[in-house]
Amino acid sequence: MLVEILYFSCVFRCAFGVFQCTSIPLFAPIVPVSEFEQRYKGFKPAKMDSKYRVSIQPAWRPEQGRPLFLLFSKDYDMPVVKALSEAAYAERVQIINESNKTPAEKGKMLGKLAMLCREVTLNDQGKLLVPKDLSEKASIAADSEIMLAGRGTHFQIWSKANFDKLLEIETDQQEDDGLGIF
Repeated sequence: MLVEILYFSCVFRCAFGVFQCTSIPLFAPIVPVSEFEQRYKGFKPAKMDSKYRVSIQPAWRPEQGRPLFLLFSKDYDMPVVKALSEAAYAERVQIINESNKTPAEKGKMLGKLAMLCREVTLNDQGKLLVPKDLSEKASIAADSEIMLAGRGTHFQIWSKANFDKLLEIETDQQEDDGLGIF
């Protein structure tokens, strides 16, 4: 069994396949995972409550006590909150570290990622608190209809109005994906 020194959960690729650390200890076994893991699929309407909490469907919940990382972003120039699992966060770190950027550029990007992510956990009822300022930046109001959209390795939290625009863009029949998938 391979053993690697780890400081947080991670995913990495090498000549032997894709591996994911599933625990936080300093020394942990490396467990192979599917390269095509798509945990977050589909989309579903949800309600943001008055305290900016949203109930996350059971299949999308991390293990009890494990964090998610909320990241404000934009897709098609529309604001969205991305909810990254530990593995999705580690994958972004890996992409930066393996890039052709200079050490200074890598450091800046890693710092930016760390600064912009907010570590959160779900409460015992499976509700996720999305900080008010982050929600408002993504055009999500308290007591509003929102959409949760699966993106394979992470999920997104959209205002209903922006999700409707996104769905129209992504289901445009005029666009040919070149692979015959859609």
